[in-house]
Amino acid sequence: QVQLVESGGGLVQAGGSLSLACTAAGRTFVTQTMGWFRQAPGKEREFVAAVNWNGGRLYYADAVKGRFTASRDNAKNTLNLQMNDLKPEDTAVYYCAAQWREDPTTGQPMNSDSYTYWGQGTQVTVSS
Repeated sequence: QVQLVESGGGLVQAGGSLSLACTAAGRTFVTQTMGWFRQAPGKEREFVAAVNWNGGRLYYADAVKGRFTASRDNAKNTLNLQMNDLKPEDTAVYYCAAQWREDPTTGQPMNSDSYTYWGQGTQVTVSS
């Protein structure tokens, strides 16, 4: 059974930092793109960041560029998201996702439809 488990969410004041981690079990994603998405109450799920298979390519939503840093550790089958200078509008449930494509180069990193596996999500709340 494939599982993606997020951790590290919580409550933080505006301007603070949080670090999220996603651990994969049941399958290795070392050849696949992995990403982070988020969904705020009453809003659609949106792309946050993605990392290609070897960490050589990073993708970010404009709203988080310069504040968030995504990375991965293939030896540990984990994906990370360092979030700095958090703002109240960053409040959302954050989801880890992994693609599973025979040809990994065909996936679209910012498109949720390209992702096959999803975690349960972790809540991030930023107070003003």
